[in-house]
Amino acid sequence: MSLPRFWDPDGTRYGGIPTYPWQMAPDGYMTRRQLRAVGLRPGGQPVAAQILWQSRRLGVRAAYLYRRGLAQPVRPMTPAKAAALALAMRARRTCPDCRRDAGYVLPTRYGTCLPCADGLPTAA
Repeated sequence: MSLPRFWDPDGTRYGGIPTYPWQMAPDGYMTRRQLRAVGLRPGGQPVAAQILWQSRRLGVRAAYLYRRGLAQPVRPMTPAKAAALALAMRARRTCPDCRRDAGYVLPTRYGTCLPCADGLPTAA
């Protein structure tokens, strides 16, 4: 039986860190998104392992893994951070031409709301 292509638990072939194929990482390792889903963050720890897989469109892809045992709880959102985030999101939704809140994040392709990009009159 041959081993999968990206099987390197010793870290000798792929960048010096343990490497596993898709869906074959051992228990106790999680990606940033998996940590966040359970209310944790890497907390300054270095990357402990990686998952490599072949993508038809993008070539070899990588996902970095962290040890769950060393992860720390996510810092709580403070009122100041929540207010700053709300202001930033409002700025991303406000059309610079008609000055209205479009209700969606403006496409960077146009830089304006869709009615302004199409040259349609907007109700003020």
